[in-house]
Amino acid sequence: MNKWMLVLCVIAITLLAACGGNNEGEVNRKDTSEQDRTITIEDAYGKQTIKGTPKKIVVLEWWFAEHLLALGIQPAGVPNIDEYNNWINIEKDLADSVVDVGTRQEPNLEAISRLNPDLIVAAKFRHENIIEQLKDIAPTITFAPYSEDASENLYNEVMSEFETLATIVDKEETAKKRITELNEFYEEQKKRVDKAGLKGAEYIAALAYSTQNSPVLRLYTDNSIVAQVMSRLGFKNAYESNKVEQYGFTEAGVEALQNFQRENLQFLYITQENDNVFENQLKGNPVWEELSFVKAGNTHQIPGDTPVFGGVLSDKVLAKALVDSMFAE
Repeated sequence: MNKWMLVLCVIAITLLAACGGNNEGEVNRKDTSEQDRTITIEDAYGKQTIKGTPKKIVVLEWWFAEHLLALGIQPAGVPNIDEYNNWINIEKDLADSVVDVGTRQEPNLEAISRLNPDLIVAAKFRHENIIEQLKDIAPTITFAPYSEDASENLYNEVMSEFETLATIVDKEETAKKRITELNEFYEEQKKRVDKAGLKGAEYIAALAYSTQNSPVLRLYTDNSIVAQVMSRLGFKNAYESNKVEQYGFTEAGVEALQNFQRENLQFLYITQENDNVFENQLKGNPVWEELSFVKAGNTHQIPGDTPVFGGVLSDKVLAKALVDSMFAE
């Protein structure tokens, strides 16, 4: 009896050891696989190789933070979080754990270093002079959204950046899902537009603000994200520039609108409540009030916190705000 019990115990111990060895082997294989993962991407400075899958990521431009949020990842650090929260109106919020790392133009290198990030995401037009310092802290990838090539279509550029980041963090399928959801949302909004008889309607979209008490209009050109979203909703941009505008808009005074005397034209504008040039500087201004589309009542205000440059989450907010503004009483 004791002999058989001894034999059974030996067998049991052997089996447990074998099972334990297999589990450890699986974990080690996963760890090795993770450590061996290498991704090569193309950024503003050429080919960059990223080892492993970054988990702690510092982003130095707001829409990069949005890209990560859309992929289900909270960034470790973001510049000027208070202003981000004021301007970026999307469905995903930054967690309280996200650290403020200075301003977008002048990031705090010490604050970034203290986070010990796995990856830093920079923008060439802002951070070109500190790229080497950033690389000393952590692997850094740099996008160039306003380069000559990228400015041809800023919407495509931002979506390309989103897909690149998704590849780096191993979230390609999530990125595809978010883009599909966005395109489906466009179709839903487009049905509202068609039902209202506005399919193919001409429009001008502007962001309006004052400088030294004079109204300034940023008139969005076809390469802008605003115009690209409007195109997907079935509208046609009436405003054209004689060149590719690097930032997707032309700055002009209200007089520029006199070239568009069409009462069926839809004029959509974003302005801040504390700087509403249409209620302040332009109220009673004959140049503004005599425009045919103004007299026809085809002016539509869009909330001031509507994002006009961003990724899949911003574009969804933008699309809804643009359509909603035309149906508001």
